[in-house]
Amino acid sequence: MEVKELEKMIREQEGSLSLAFPALMRKVYIWMALALALTGLTAYGIASNTNLAFALISNRMLFWGIAIAEFSLVIFLSARIHKLSLTTATLSFLLYSVLNGVTMSIIFLAFTASSIATTFYITAGTFGVMAVYGYVTKADLSKLGNILMMALLGLIVALVVNIFLRNSMLDLIISGIGVILFTGLTAYDSQKIKTALAMQEYPDETAQKVALIGALNLYLDFINLFLYLLRFFGRSNN
Repeated sequence: MEVKELEKMIREQEGSLSLAFPALMRKVYIWMALALALTGLTAYGIASNTNLAFALISNRMLFWGIAIAEFSLVIFLSARIHKLSLTTATLSFLLYSVLNGVTMSIIFLAFTASSIATTFYITAGTFGVMAVYGYVTKADLSKLGNILMMALLGLIVALVVNIFLRNSMLDLIISGIGVILFTGLTAYDSQKIKTALAMQEYPDETAQKVALIGALNLYLDFINLFLYLLRFFGRSNN
């Protein structure tokens, strides 16, 4: 598809959207970009500090405690966002991105900086293409979303099973499925966010919470896509 045709499709679709939509959509990507930046800076900062990195690696209770807190926070935010104030919800999202950066800091210790950068660019390109597709397509992706969510549950089960099996071939298969899954979820979530924000007449607190949870979903899509791609393109530091 040519750039001019893509721009025309976007303009045509924006003609039927609410006046609040452009501002809300910008907030989605601003929050997402800020969260990604916090995650990256936190991960790099900890990996660059020998004492902090050693404490995180050598103390399993500390690492898993942070991981559990991170998981609990994202579940809490997703379930309770409409009952929280916008400020509390935003700070919770940013705190989650920092905690995620802490656990992801081991990536900078395990892989070379060049392979991490390469994987990031590949992820950004793939994410961008699928996010635009989800935004401009006239196809209904809701059925695809239901399939992808069921596949996500299966992926989680397979990951847990392989913790005990430690099968390298199964790990490779899981990684491939993960790339396909989160590539599809990026398009699905992009369309879902557009639909949800198009229904908001005013950029009030309720509408901004819808944008915030959309930013969280896209952030998770990006992070997971990056992690699964890293299994293919990452080069060990050892």
